[in-house]
Amino acid sequence: MVLKEKVIEVLGSVKDPEIPVVSVVDLGMIHKVHLQEGHVSIEVMPTFSGCPALEIIKRNIEQAVESIPEVKSLTVTFIRYPIWTTDLVSERAKQELKKFGIAPPEGHVDGEWHVPCPYCGSVYTTIDNIFGPAACRSILYCKSCKNPFEAMKPVSI
Repeated sequence: MVLKEKVIEVLGSVKDPEIPVVSVVDLGMIHKVHLQEGHVSIEVMPTFSGCPALEIIKRNIEQAVESIPEVKSLTVTFIRYPIWTTDLVSERAKQELKKFGIAPPEGHVDGEWHVPCPYCGSVYTTIDNIFGPAACRSILYCKSCKNPFEAMKPVSI
């Protein structure tokens, strides 16, 4: 296995500390991986610029990639352009988010944010609080199954 494949593989094991069922790869946060004679440089797109977990994510990426014997040095950089969007979230991550009880990003229909309940699938939901436990999530309520749930806020260009 070549070094770049090994790096991508270990990055797939680095979970988002606020959503531990998805990796930084499946969230679409890894923009580029550069290799040059044993030096690895990784560009990471934060889901939100002010995310309080960025230092934890950086440290977890460093620990994972530095565990590869062929890596001589490593640089992890958070980039601001291009910006991360919810379009980058993989289908696998969307399924894992649902299982975890977080509605995955669905996008907009006619300028409105429609969020199906991750428990019963009903779209008879309402926003309870736009501010959730993290900057990337809101709290909603399903009027069908009566469950509160979180949803990833859609971010697009």
